[in-house]
Amino acid sequence: MKNHAMARDTAATGSAPGKGKDKNKGNDTVGGKKGHGKGANAPATQAHELAELRPGQSVELLKELHILTREGRLNQDSRRKLKQVYHLFNFIEPLLGELSGSDQGPTLADHGAGKSYLGFILYDLYFKALGRGRIYGVETRAELVEKSRALAQKLEFERMSFLNVSVAESTDADELPPQIDVVTALHACDTATDDAIAFGLHKKARAMVLVPCCQAEMAACLRQGRALQLTRTPLAELWRHPLHTRELGSQVTNVLRCLYLEANGYQVTVTELVGWEHSMKNELIIARYTGQKKRSAAERLRALLAEFGLQSMEKLRYPGLPTA
Repeated sequence: MKNHAMARDTAATGSAPGKGKDKNKGNDTVGGKKGHGKGANAPATQAHELAELRPGQSVELLKELHILTREGRLNQDSRRKLKQVYHLFNFIEPLLGELSGSDQGPTLADHGAGKSYLGFILYDLYFKALGRGRIYGVETRAELVEKSRALAQKLEFERMSFLNVSVAESTDADELPPQIDVVTALHACDTATDDAIAFGLHKKARAMVLVPCCQAEMAACLRQGRALQLTRTPLAELWRHPLHTRELGSQVTNVLRCLYLEANGYQVTVTELVGWEHSMKNELIIARYTGQKKRSAAERLRALLAEFGLQSMEKLRYPGLPTA
């Protein structure tokens, strides 16, 4: 993603006046009067680090998220996290722009939210100035959900909600509306990415932005049938060794996910999130709903399942495919 021309360095906050109480919170911003004064009196290194932040970005928010230290400094780990979120923002912002015309504004569900870095920065740079729309953070760890709720209340980010449920459970959660515009899942582990896709299909999402993490389920399935497959096809050599099993399992899983999305009417793009030096889990899947369901994608998905001896996974992970 680092070389994509669509990445933009301008802040979304300059495009629309803020509305409601949340427009005035976190106003110690990069490029703002207050933030500028601090930067002018800081050492050159600190000024250089603040220059890496987006214009309009709340310095207070980044300190609360521990991306910036109390002194307003960026360490290497924080810089890596922030770079990933900013790169992801570059892809999500245009999608939100396409959906911002309604009176209610866009809705976004962030699965496996963790500390909600992505949700808070999206709200700060886009939703706050837009004055409408809502972000839902979905996370299983209760302590992180409570901290996110407290921070949203402190900053008066009124249109952020946090649910203490799993990705799979969120599909039927009463706190969520029947339709969600954008679904995100950044490093959702193993089958949580599949659950996020199922959620997006159920909620008729207009777009999904996914960065898969580990895919243990597929590797386990490949190991179970390895002996039989070795007698059936030389392709089984691709996953005979444990290291290759993990790598191939990850690759096959994401290919099947893309085909499943295409079979359900989405246009899919696969690219890098950031450079490999920042993260080994670097594959970014962007799916936009077009309504054009590809029968060929369903056929190839089934063919791949048969080739790898994984037909049993269709009912569990890829339901609703058109009949052959």
